[in-house]
Amino acid sequence: MSALTVEPVPGRGQGQDWDDIVRIWEETDAPEGCKVEIIEEIVTVSPPPSKDHNTTAELFQRRLYTVIPEDWGIYQTLGLSLPGRGGIYLPDLVVVPRAVASGPGTTVPAEEALLVVEITSRSNANHDRVSKVNGYAKAGVELFLLLDPWHSGRPTVTLYGEPEGGTYRVLETVEYGRKLTLPEPFGLVLDTGVLPLG
Repeated sequence: MSALTVEPVPGRGQGQDWDDIVRIWEETDAPEGCKVEIIEEIVTVSPPPSKDHNTTAELFQRRLYTVIPEDWGIYQTLGLSLPGRGGIYLPDLVVVPRAVASGPGTTVPAEEALLVVEITSRSNANHDRVSKVNGYAKAGVELFLLLDPWHSGRPTVTLYGEPEGGTYRVLETVEYGRKLTLPEPFGLVLDTGVLPLG
């Protein structure tokens, strides 16, 4: 099953008001487990992730808990708002101070994220590889880790950072099976050899 897009409100064209797009996003009735996001002003519904995808997120989350401060949280369904980029993304994992993620609502400003992790799925890998890389960089997310088991037949992990002028610098890229180091404040060596390939 591939990602679906939700048509905009009839009678509205390009330049649709952000509040209208958010309303459509909030009212989208997707099957349980599906991910509903706004990507480049289009409400997108993706199927539930595979078991390997969930296992990858769980393994990485477990490692992150060993290095983050007590007042930070790791979230799997927290929305990141990027209104200037026409988006509300639901990353596979996001690390933010717990105080930021507390209170009413379902989203936090993307620039509050200390680390975002996206794991590509076969059906919507280009969203993660292109749209989200650009969106997170423009929002100023400090670190973006892209786990890409579907990358051209050779699974890779890419760490983006140092966002400047809306563009990331690639800090490190490794093929699955090798180690990658998340810089401080994480200081975590990630052994990608333990990650499933799907």
